[in-house]
Amino acid sequence: MASGCGAPAEVLLERPWLPVCISDCQLLAKTWFGETAYHILLTDMHCVWEERMDSAAIQRRSQELNRRLRAPVKAFFSHLCEVVQPCLSGCDDQSDGEAQVTLMHREDGGDISMRLKSELAGLPFYWEFHCSPAPVGLVCGQLVRPLLLTSRLLQRQVEQLANLLVRKDAEIQDYRENGATLSRERLQTEVFEEQTYREDFIAKALPQVCSGQQEGLGFDADLRDLYTAIVTHGNALSHKRKLSETHPGPEDDQTAAATAEEPDLTSTPGDGAVSGQPDGDGEGDDEGDAGEAKMADRPAEQRQVLKGVEINSSPAATEDPAERSASRPKKKKAMGLFR
Repeated sequence: MASGCGAPAEVLLERPWLPVCISDCQLLAKTWFGETAYHILLTDMHCVWEERMDSAAIQRRSQELNRRLRAPVKAFFSHLCEVVQPCLSGCDDQSDGEAQVTLMHREDGGDISMRLKSELAGLPFYWEFHCSPAPVGLVCGQLVRPLLLTSRLLQRQVEQLANLLVRKDAEIQDYRENGATLSRERLQTEVFEEQTYREDFIAKALPQVCSGQQEGLGFDADLRDLYTAIVTHGNALSHKRKLSETHPGPEDDQTAAATAEEPDLTSTPGDGAVSGQPDGDGEGDDEGDAGEAKMADRPAEQRQVLKGVEINSSPAATEDPAERSASRPKKKKAMGLFR
């Protein structure tokens, strides 16, 4: 059974997919080997398999497969890495015949097993990788999304190269119009037509790419470098985004400070908040004092109603509207320039 431990997603993502051939089966492999743990991915473009193992799981499996050997888990794992990494990295340098790796998988896309046989301290050493189908999220993150980004980047490169060729043709045409001639006839080229070139390229290259499985799975060095550059840049952006979320920048701190300094305009004037009424001179102050004096003569329940507190149980709330209007003091008209 695969263990729940494994390489961090961003670390495994930066590992390139390498073409390998095991038991005459063309695969793409991505591997991560830690101190006493590993995580491997295999795909034949029909299914993606994975296995991740931690130190405890490696110790149990090594004892089950090698009952005659007694060694610390680091010794088993060190030897395992030494013999299996060349096989899973696409290296064909196994002329000494030290390790033999065989692949067994089901046609229905189920689990696959890789069996390894070598020698450790003069005794046979056996190991088996039990890989199960990887979840969809892992496949998208480790294979599909990076390949789509790689394809998009290559498409932009093709567009820029096509524009450069058009400019070069215009430059050559200018030379010809000014009397320049070629010293060697074999160097003469036709004017670049992007649509014609694309159709001709697809007609010739597509059958060659689809004819063999090796060409369809192979990642050359340039493509691997491009893949690694894309995922490394994506990991850097993701890490920067996480840092900005956990540690706000100076602009966020200034915004929080400005928000803290704003007065609370939702409190009532009785709580000591700033009132929206402008301060008046003379007559306005007298009216306020008179109004407060009259409010003091009213019952406590009625004063609360007039201040905006709705208390329907007060007797004043059930008075006749005409009586309430008659008891209210008349407001004086404000004197000013405009009447």
